[in-house]
Amino acid sequence: MFVLANFLNAFALLLHYVLMMYMWIVIARAVISWVSPDPYNPIVRFLHAATDPVLIRIQRTIPVFFGGIDFSPILIFLAITFIDSFVVRTL
Repeated sequence: MFVLANFLNAFALLLHYVLMMYMWIVIARAVISWVSPDPYNPIVRFLHAATDPVLIRIQRTIPVFFGGIDFSPILIFLAITFIDSFVVRTL
C-alpha cells in the first residue's frame, strides 16, 4: 500500500511543479504584453503558443476586457491556485 501512497505523493508533487511553471509562463506573457515585443522572437512565440489556448477560452467565455485591461491572467492565477490547493493537497 505504501507504493501507491508514494506514487500519489510523487504525482501530486509533479502536478504542483507543472502548475507553478505554467503560472510563471502566464506571468511572463502578461509582462511582455505591456511592451511591443517582436512577434518572431522564439521566446515570444513559445509564450503565445503555451498560453493562447487557455487565455482565448477564458476571453471567449467571459468578457474580461475592461478599459483595455485583460483580466484573464488573473482568472488563470485563481484557477491554478484552486487546483494547487485543492487537488494537489487532496492527493
